[in-house]
Amino acid sequence: MATENVIFKKEDGIGTILFNCPQRKNAFDMDMVDAIADTLVAWRNDPEVRVIVVTGEGDAFCSGYYFAPTRDLTAVEETAYDQKMHLWGRIHRVPFALEDIDKPVIAAMNGVAVGAGLDIALMCDLRFASETARFAEGYIKVGFLPGDGGGYYLPKLVGVSKALEMLWTGDFVYAPEALQIGMVNKVFPADKLMEETYRFAKRLADGPTKVIQLMKRAVQQSARVDMKTAMDLISSHMAVIRSTDDSKNAMRASQNRGKK
Repeated sequence: MATENVIFKKEDGIGTILFNCPQRKNAFDMDMVDAIADTLVAWRNDPEVRVIVVTGEGDAFCSGYYFAPTRDLTAVEETAYDQKMHLWGRIHRVPFALEDIDKPVIAAMNGVAVGAGLDIALMCDLRFASETARFAEGYIKVGFLPGDGGGYYLPKLVGVSKALEMLWTGDFVYAPEALQIGMVNKVFPADKLMEETYRFAKRLADGPTKVIQLMKRAVQQSARVDMKTAMDLISSHMAVIRSTDDSKNAMRASQNRGKK
């Protein structure tokens, strides 16, 4: 599905998803959700896309779900089942699609990220932030629950106590603190964020693709199973990956470096 509020592009092995509605701080609507989910599904097996970067236009990453100013948020216009399926059947297609992608996904957090907008970044593999960016799980302020995965992703990054603090207060966390508590991986000056993000993304895109993808799968699987199961999985993965040209070429390059 096409929409002018989100732009997709592929270049040098990197697929970019750009929220493109700065007039509303890149808040997303359902057309954007559908377009992003459909693109992620298409990019899962697209050999032209080896790394994905998600970012926003202007001074915001994403301010969450867009509610029309004239909409009465206190009026429940749908049944409880309809509201559940709005999340599970449509909005949750994005984290489900990301769960199925072995390729690295990097959020370049160029500015404010709030609520579901922050959750989109949390469901990425890495988060690089502008030093001026700030983040909040603002659901408490509108009487909502973290409906886009904040309750799942955030505690895994910052711990249960800090996650509950952020969820219960809705207070902003600024980029330096976000780095300190492990919510973001790196912080850059605002004018260097995209340059550094794409530099890192290109490094991954030029790396041994199958090795990188299977590493991601192994880490995700190991986080959900017991140690013996994880070791069993990795022994299988190792046997598979060593049979690929990616692995063999990386080993040859390492051996050649050792001879110099």
